[in-house]
Amino acid sequence: MKIYGYIRVSTQEQNEDRQLDALNALNIPPENIYTDKLSGKDFNRPSYTALVKKLKAGDLLYILSIDRLGRNYNDIQEQWRILTKERGIDIAVIDMPLLDTRLNKDLMGTFIADLVLQILSFVAHSERDNIRKRQAEGIKAARARGVKFGRSAIKSPDDFAVLVKQWERGKLPLSEVLKRTEFSESTFYRRLREYRLSKGTIKKPSRKIEGTC
Repeated sequence: MKIYGYIRVSTQEQNEDRQLDALNALNIPPENIYTDKLSGKDFNRPSYTALVKKLKAGDLLYILSIDRLGRNYNDIQEQWRILTKERGIDIAVIDMPLLDTRLNKDLMGTFIADLVLQILSFVAHSERDNIRKRQAEGIKAARARGVKFGRSAIKSPDDFAVLVKQWERGKLPLSEVLKRTEFSESTFYRRLREYRLSKGTIKKPSRKIEGTC
């Protein structure tokens, strides 16, 4: 029997130290601890996939809490079933001693463990939905305050007008203009149009107003 540990945090910025400390306290070999820094919305995670390939019948897998395994109710249930019932692997959830498949393997113990698993899977899924809802509400509120999201627009350099004139006269190739401005070609032509409009060399299209007859 080999002992493994699995750690998951949702983003690169999140800290996994609490999970790692809990697994290290169980003397799990460092090479048997697998970490993903990805959302728990599904199980398409490289380290988890590599871990599952390593696990063999009789092995023991530790996780700190059920939401570290995942945050999709149906997927958690399915992965738990595959690992414990099809593959013969034991799982122990450190924060929930009732979820330890090594204990109470009789009918009552299995029933209680399955019930607890369903409840915690539901909570993990609901929390993910709430996080997404709060994020959406936060973005909406920020936009209402005028906060803009996405990449910041690259400013035109101070000598943009000079570069345009040199390019128009054939003294400067487009590739050199793009290099100096750090624009993509599409951005350059968009800024060129804005520049010409500001100088009045291009007239804004007039809005056709249809009258009655």
